[in-house]
Amino acid sequence: MLEDLEIGEVEFKSAREFLLDLKKKFGKENEESVKLKKVEYKERTIGDFVQEFRRAARESRYKRRVLVKEFKREMNGIIKRKLIETERSPTSIEQ
Repeated sequence: MLEDLEIGEVEFKSAREFLLDLKKKFGKENEESVKLKKVEYKERTIGDFVQEFRRAARESRYKRRVLVKEFKREMNGIIKRKLIETERSPTSIEQ
């Protein structure tokens, strides 16, 4: 978008118009991020957590690396510690 502005392909009458257009184009990503971050492990089974996380992940536009990071973020301390102690870090949710 910045490149288009610099070469004159996109013009806005005001900063407000620019910000509204930016929010319209990229605001959904923030909503998806919030929804994905609301998936919590808490006291349920790992299967239930994974199922809900996958559902939220499908609805997001996140790619593999970010999804793995978000998945690890919510894991409880014991499982998280086990993941850190592994010789090879997982690169997918399945691993």
